Amino acid sequence: MNNLKGIVFYGTLGKFTWRMLATVLGAQGVVVFLGALVARGIGQAQDDENAQAWLWVGVGLAVLCFLAAGLMRHPWGVTLGWLIQVATFASAVVVPAMLAVAFIFLVLWVGSLVLCHRVEQQVAARERGTSAGHPPAG
Repeated sequence: MNNLKGIVFYGTLGKFTWRMLATVLGAQGVVVFLGALVARGIGQAQDDENAQAWLWVGVGLAVLCFLAAGLMRHPWGVTLGWLIQVATFASAVVVPAMLAVAFIFLVLWVGSLVLCHRVEQQVAARERGTSAGHPPAG
């Protein structure tokens, strides 16, 4: 379980971590918007009366992705990011291909949390070493 250290659901994140998560959410917002267009197109092709609703729900989720990207500095920003991951999985009910999209972005989300946490720990350790009068390793 030590490999998953750094997965948080609420709290402040290091600068590198929140920047990476914001990047993931920004890219996710673009893809979710494109998925909303697909949902509307599928709905119109099947004469679904909810086609416009699917578009607006998808656009709302895309906007939420962009908004959450800007809020990653706040302790609840990561919580909002997790909720977006769940909502992206839920969008697969309308567009089944969104299941693959949701899985890819979940892997990017969790990977960013874990790897960026490790990087920030290593940077902090290196800074502690140099501040104690030791030359930097490497």
